[in-house]
Amino acid sequence: MKLAFWFDPACPWTWNTSRWITEVAARRPEVEVDWRSFSLKIKNADVELPDFIVPRITASHGLLRVVEAARAAGHGDRIGPLYTELGRRIHHRGELDLDVAEVLEAVGLPVELAGSVDDASFDPVIEASMREALDMAGDDVGVPIIRFPGDRPTGFFGPILVEVPTGDEALKLFDVVEAAAGLPAFTELKRARTSGPVLPSEPAAATG
Repeated sequence: MKLAFWFDPACPWTWNTSRWITEVAARRPEVEVDWRSFSLKIKNADVELPDFIVPRITASHGLLRVVEAARAAGHGDRIGPLYTELGRRIHHRGELDLDVAEVLEAVGLPVELAGSVDDASFDPVIEASMREALDMAGDDVGVPIIRFPGDRPTGFFGPILVEVPTGDEALKLFDVVEAAAGLPAFTELKRARTSGPVLPSEPAAATG
């Protein structure tokens, strides 16, 4: 089973959901994840955002250019580790001004890809990735977005997780989400958030 998971490295809610998915994939070898780009900078281009968010999503957009440069160079299998290392530094270490070359080296990717941060030629690729997700989930959502495979691939925005379930709880949630995704009539299930995201344990540093 190959899932598509759309992410923006700057989003802490997406980070929590991604750690749940990696927990599931570690426990169910049949689950693979295709990590896909989604720029909150592009999505919110016409939205007035709080001042503290703008620099975060602007920097993150540059990181997505690096993600797509790595994919174009034939390193699609390293996008997951790259996102993990970016998320570790951004969300657990508070490193907003990243040394991108150092991150790439840590996950075994060519450091030359760091120059792609400023390469706008990757923006249409990011936009096409986003359009694929939004055509499926709707224009009124951000990330995370997950797509499940099948004769009629389907998915949706979420789940949004205040905390990251592990072990059997992670698998139980996955089974519920997968079942819901397979029902064309299902569109939304929601309740109020009681707090901001509680980050999981910090992943181990990448070793290349």
